[in-house]
Amino acid sequence: MPNYAIGIDLGGTKILTGLVDKETGKVEYFTKHKTRAENGADYVINKIIQSINELLEATKLDIHQISSIGIGAPGQVNREKGILINAPNLNCSNINLKAILERQFFIPTFLGNDVGIATVGEMKFGSGVGFNNIVCVFVGTGIGSGIAKDGKIYYGSSGTAGEIGHIIVDAGGRPCGCGGNGCLEAYASRTAIEHRITGALKKGRESVITELLKDGKRISSKVLKKALELGDELVTQTLFEASDYLSNGLATVINFYNPEIIILGGGLIDAIDEFYERTTKKARSKALPIPARTIEVKKAKLGDFSGVIGACFLEDLAKLSAGKEK
Repeated sequence: MPNYAIGIDLGGTKILTGLVDKETGKVEYFTKHKTRAENGADYVINKIIQSINELLEATKLDIHQISSIGIGAPGQVNREKGILINAPNLNCSNINLKAILERQFFIPTFLGNDVGIATVGEMKFGSGVGFNNIVCVFVGTGIGSGIAKDGKIYYGSSGTAGEIGHIIVDAGGRPCGCGGNGCLEAYASRTAIEHRITGALKKGRESVITELLKDGKRISSKVLKKALELGDELVTQTLFEASDYLSNGLATVINFYNPEIIILGGGLIDAIDEFYERTTKKARSKALPIPARTIEVKKAKLGDFSGVIGACFLEDLAKLSAGKEK
């Protein structure tokens, strides 16, 4: 019998839920819903429950044929208790997702940081296979990262290691969703890019973006790619500025941690090759010569499913952690 688990990537814009065969890493079935975090925590929780029910109905599986549910959430989490402590991009805080879902579905449920578990997915079945010291960075609604040290996820002394989005790149600079100022996330995330473009449009700046958004679309990575292809000056300028800031953050990681590989993922990286190539080239040029020569940089191989697949192994990570404590 396949060893099935349900993995959930809870993001700022979408909830991606998949049934995964843990032996092969294959996503057998998945559902996708818009997060709509502005509707509140109860709405998001109900969407998670709905996505699991849809998956079970579509696959005709009984919940007890599934070993566990794993959730990757953006922000700070209490892994032991399964509590989402604070997620600025979700407008959520102090929510015990483990207790809620175990009460609903009666199977073990585990919670982790979204990019931390995406790192697990990439280590097991993606671009991180064969590497032991890894930094995985995802650029989307926010910017997060996961760290692998000697083949194991590194959480730090308080469990919050990997918050690359909150490296300060401009002291006293733009406000960030975390409550601070000048964070990398406030300069290089897709949300930051959207805010910069929207602000410029309100001030009268001309851009092809106004035409591309006529059908009620938002400034997605695909819209940015199209505008860049059309040679739009505002979009090009904004994307390149964000790329420069992101390369500063990556150069800092290369110098400080000296990983074997940096894996880059997320909507901006997947959709816009120019953004990815410019960022990686500039990161190498800004880093110290020796680590810059040895660092490998790759795109996330599993794409949107890095987090879904990684989340299915949260049960295994919890068992390893419990074994160590004994």
